[in-house]
Amino acid sequence: MQKTWRWFGEKDLVRLDQMRQIGVEGVVTSLHHKLPGELWTIEDIQAVQKKIEANGMTWSVVESLPVSEEIKQAGPKCKAHLEAYCQSLENLAACGIRTICYNFMPVLDWIRTDLEYTLPNGTQTLYFSWVEFAYFDVYVLKRAGARADYSVDLMKQVDEYASQATKETDQRLIYIIIIKTQGFVNGPLGNITGDPLVVFRQFLDQYASLSKTDLRNNLVAFLTDIMPVCDAHDIHMCIHPDDPPYPVLGLPRIVSSTEDIDWLLQAVDNVHNGLTFCAGSLSAGIHNDTVEMAKRFVHRTHFAHLRSCDILPNRDVVEANHTLGRGQVAELVRIFETQAPHIPMRVDHAPTLLDDIGKPYNAGYSLYGRMMALGQIEGMMAMVHNDKRSKG
Repeated sequence: MQKTWRWFGEKDLVRLDQMRQIGVEGVVTSLHHKLPGELWTIEDIQAVQKKIEANGMTWSVVESLPVSEEIKQAGPKCKAHLEAYCQSLENLAACGIRTICYNFMPVLDWIRTDLEYTLPNGTQTLYFSWVEFAYFDVYVLKRAGARADYSVDLMKQVDEYASQATKETDQRLIYIIIIKTQGFVNGPLGNITGDPLVVFRQFLDQYASLSKTDLRNNLVAFLTDIMPVCDAHDIHMCIHPDDPPYPVLGLPRIVSSTEDIDWLLQAVDNVHNGLTFCAGSLSAGIHNDTVEMAKRFVHRTHFAHLRSCDILPNRDVVEANHTLGRGQVAELVRIFETQAPHIPMRVDHAPTLLDDIGKPYNAGYSLYGRMMALGQIEGMMAMVHNDKRSKG
């Protein structure tokens, strides 16, 4: 697999020359100044591409060419946004970039409740607490009908939590869930002005009448419209699984399980309609077996995110070291290295450690933690190749 690294542009604390020094071969990035629905011109693309190539690497994957909420909802601007999307794809292909990671998650790209959860060894990682999230939903967001979405036992814990919560508690969760985790990507919440809760409720309200079936149909329509462009230019579209892979905030979720992925790959049965295999997102679901899923979908996987999660007895999710957890990363490396060795792979979220603690990195994307994870993955890749050589 090609070793790649996510880069958030000139504002990223990790520089391109540092990435090259630690063995990165390809860069995964986006035009972060562009809003969803805007056209990516060849000039825009080449400006970033030249910086990457000047540092001895290639722009391997676009993550992401964002799908606008208009397209997800089949709204009034959907046609115009689709036209811009198709032209952007053609422009990327003209620059030699043909792997596109995207998601179809309404409103939110990903959700955590703690971005600095301290592990026993002193490193920090990302964490999802069901009690804190349900508290945010019921008591802070005050979403209509929210209480009914959670079990009686969980709501008892939430009510107890609420009895001790403060304004600082609420502000911390608003910052983490709405602002911080969404603000560094070019999604709908990336440029919030005004009260974040008001803006967030407005986005949620747009999906009040949209069912899982509706969202599925809109995804199929989107892919059907862009597949002719992908076929003409050999562009691989790689959908990212839901993160976490559960229904949240009353929003439909359509890429959370084996059944969901089977449905999607059959609904648009085209090799250019493929998967970003995110082991972290998938392993956050107790219903998912990442090894079995990798075996099942390897031939439609065009990009891999390698990280891992543990699910605690209370169902909370904590991101794990790349050698541990439910992600079973070593086995995934074996599958992809032997059956899809051409695909780009990037180490995903990693622990924050050493001097990186306290620095303003994008959550999960510090330097030392990912450098350690890349070394771990390189070791796994070497073992696979050694096994292949020993077997002749």
